[in-house]
Amino acid sequence: MDVLIQDNSASHRRPTHRSGVGHRADYDAGNRFELFLLGDDEKKVEWKEETRVPNTAIFTFNKEDHTLGNLLSQRLHTYPYVTFSAYKIPHPLFAKFELRISTDGTVSPKDALVNCCKQVIEDLAVLSRSFTTEWLAKRIVTEGDADRNAREQNNY
Repeated sequence: MDVLIQDNSASHRRPTHRSGVGHRADYDAGNRFELFLLGDDEKKVEWKEETRVPNTAIFTFNKEDHTLGNLLSQRLHTYPYVTFSAYKIPHPLFAKFELRISTDGTVSPKDALVNCCKQVIEDLAVLSRSFTTEWLAKRIVTEGDADRNAREQNNY
């Protein structure tokens, strides 16, 4: 019998609904934590200055994808001292993106990115607090409705 998929000790096979039939999708491609946990020799962000364009740098983010790339790029567009920002994914199979930032020279690209990250973190903290407040309020209302329903059922 020819084996289409070699067994990988780092992966596991999901149970199939048909006995003895396996599909490529039933196999995990290695350890899923490798997609977002950095190795010992990996850095989260690496950067280099662009020599062809003044006040420009390229930042490479490892183990990240479109979510952070688009968030940072679009936020950088709101700053008056940023003249250009865009990201690209060099290869779709690798969790890595490159963010190119050009400034007018009043602020370095690195400082622009640091300011952007600080502002994004503050916005996410506000979102977290707002979500928690709304979730707790919804929980209180739901528990109150459950208590009221229980009291009404006991009265009949």
